[in-house]
Amino acid sequence: MSFDIMKLQNGSDVRGVAVAGVEGENVNLTDHIALKIGCAFVSWLSKKTGKAAKDLTIGVGRDSRISGPALSKALIAGIVSTGAKVVNCNMATTPAMFMSIVFDQTKYDGSAMITASHLPFNRNGIKFFDKDGGLEHEDITDILKIAGEVPDDYEKEAVSSLFDNEVKEFDLLSVYAEYLKNKIAAALTGLGKGDKPLSGLHIVVDSGNGASGFFVDKILQPLGADTTGSQFLEPDGMFPNHIPNPENKQAMEAIRDAVLKNKADLGLIFDTDVDRMSAVLSDGSEVNRDSIIAMISAILAPEYPGSTIITDSVTSDRLTYFLQDVLGLKHLCYMRGYKNVINKQKELNAAGTVAPLAMETSGHGALKDNYFLDDGAFLAVKLVIALAQAAATGKKLDSLIEKLPPLVEEGEYRFKISGDDFKEYGKKVLEEFKKRAQAAGYEMPASYEGIRLSFKGQDVQGWILLRMSLHDPVMPMNIEGGRKGDLAKLIEIARKLTDGFDRLDRSCLK
Repeated sequence: MSFDIMKLQNGSDVRGVAVAGVEGENVNLTDHIALKIGCAFVSWLSKKTGKAAKDLTIGVGRDSRISGPALSKALIAGIVSTGAKVVNCNMATTPAMFMSIVFDQTKYDGSAMITASHLPFNRNGIKFFDKDGGLEHEDITDILKIAGEVPDDYEKEAVSSLFDNEVKEFDLLSVYAEYLKNKIAAALTGLGKGDKPLSGLHIVVDSGNGASGFFVDKILQPLGADTTGSQFLEPDGMFPNHIPNPENKQAMEAIRDAVLKNKADLGLIFDTDVDRMSAVLSDGSEVNRDSIIAMISAILAPEYPGSTIITDSVTSDRLTYFLQDVLGLKHLCYMRGYKNVINKQKELNAAGTVAPLAMETSGHGALKDNYFLDDGAFLAVKLVIALAQAAATGKKLDSLIEKLPPLVEEGEYRFKISGDDFKEYGKKVLEEFKKRAQAAGYEMPASYEGIRLSFKGQDVQGWILLRMSLHDPVMPMNIEGGRKGDLAKLIEIARKLTDGFDRLDRSCLK
């Protein structure tokens, strides 16, 4: 059991298969396991806080997945069995579950969100929070180790405890929505539109049948926005329309079509548990990856002049130019992994370097003025405020990023590594790649992850990044060409720099 339960760790989350029916994917996140994890979380939190279990109060929420209610009940049973108090927040979002520790109405000691983000319907997982934010990788390891030591016959006792103790329920999502709505209202008081500061604006939302439908009826509509054309707002854990994922091509096409069809001023799209978002402008331009980072940075720049924006490693040279040369900010191109960029942001701010935004190209974005929390709805609030302010001066939202050079050509190529000790082999590949690039005289900007090359000459323009995957025996290579035809030239350079590695499958490099 101990070995199996440790397999549920995925970085700083618990992730597993919760629903049968998908060939080759056996259920490993069962109600029985969730109960043990609930018990273990109380033990871990009690040790960290110094509080006895009976003095702890823990909030539990879930997204729209079909396995959510059963896993929630099991997790709650495990928590209650320890003597801790539980508040069932039912349908919620991942950021809201962190805010349940902050809000005066709640102030829980810890919280848990049952979600697997954008993964298919049969998957699920658990994210945990305490007063310091989302738990770290080592914290999840500790919790799962404790859970592995819970006796198998503990379940009967835990379920009995659940029946003996009343579990309170709380509508956290409404409190969270009110908090966000008030942020917009306060920022737009100067527009002279009273309690309807978004009147005259048309904003459509695509929830992908996740947990973000509240953004329409609890935030945008009460503030006066026209939300005609918003779609897939009803929670449905089978995700019948498209994957709720701002990185998914079909999902972005769906919100783009909704914006153009309804002649909206802005389109917003969220992932299942609402910790990520992207947008579409009135002309159908997608604001995701580099452009969403550029947009949020442009919004923050006047308030934080000369500050540092932290991104993951696969952002483009175009973004660096926009942040540094156009906005006058500093760009720290750091590492993949949303926890990595957020933890770097916390570290820099603690050391006196102002870093208002840490954001991955995936849409995870954390703001200094929002508890360093990656919150898709809070980022959407920033966009909505900027849209209203731009409209009040006769401008469009896209004016904020009009000087961001457009994407011309790009590709991502994933080289599989065969055999054992893939990390050691990947390290040798990177060393040789760097040696060959140096010999060729290529420019190598500072890189915290892998080897990055930058090309600014007449013959070829763009960049190449070769790195190791965080978890898998794969070496991803990202390439972006600055002009038409440059991608093919960069691919040829990449091919020469990676020749001769017999365990590296480069068949995708065409």
